[in-house]
Amino acid sequence: PFIWNLHAIIIQDVDLLDLIFPKKCFGCGAEGRYFCPLCQEKLKIANPICPVCSRPSNKGLTHPGCRYELSPDGLTSIWEYQGGIRKAILALKYKFAYEVSQEIAELVVEKLKKRKVFTPARPILIPVPLHHQRQNWRGFNQMEEIGKRVALKMRWEFIPDLIVRKKTSLPQTELKRRERVENVKGVFLINKKYLPLKTKPFLLFDDVWTTGSTIKEATKILKKAGAKEVWGLTISKGH
Repeated sequence: PFIWNLHAIIIQDVDLLDLIFPKKCFGCGAEGRYFCPLCQEKLKIANPICPVCSRPSNKGLTHPGCRYELSPDGLTSIWEYQGGIRKAILALKYKFAYEVSQEIAELVVEKLKKRKVFTPARPILIPVPLHHQRQNWRGFNQMEEIGKRVALKMRWEFIPDLIVRKKTSLPQTELKRRERVENVKGVFLINKKYLPLKTKPFLLFDDVWTTGSTIKEATKILKKAGAKEVWGLTISKGH
């Protein structure tokens, strides 16, 4: 049988994973990083929209006429869901690319610190949870991995288990717009150990905003539990 003798390989300042699976830019295919500097600049910043009606909105604030008791207060999506970002997110979901999460977190923090996008002050970041069966299948929750890095760099509070997914659901990408709303109804619970909720703004963190069904459902759960301000923060925005 073939045995790979690692001691026979001289590795200096090179990660073993990089040796076996070289990093290639999702934009142009150049080796070295998942996003080379040139392709980073090509990533298109998403235009801010109201999370209720999806029409343009200053800073992503929910329009006054769109507000209701359990609606999100705003939405921040960083890039359009296309090109290299789309490929990176698909890799996170379906290729178990744990390392990709590190570079995405770096890019997210860069845009947040340069104020390319708007977020409420000193929020509590909450990654949208996976059901434990799906998390076990993937090996990690990609939004939790990215989120903890973003929160650390931004000096935000991070509570990965504030919301619990009590039952599994079909992947939203497999469903039509109307089906997505029904698919996530009743799937979330508040972790009782965090009640009563703090008065800080809550920032729900997910990968792609399309219909917003997942974040809207999580927002309802938070607001029913007493949250005063809840925003969505997504890596990208689809159409």
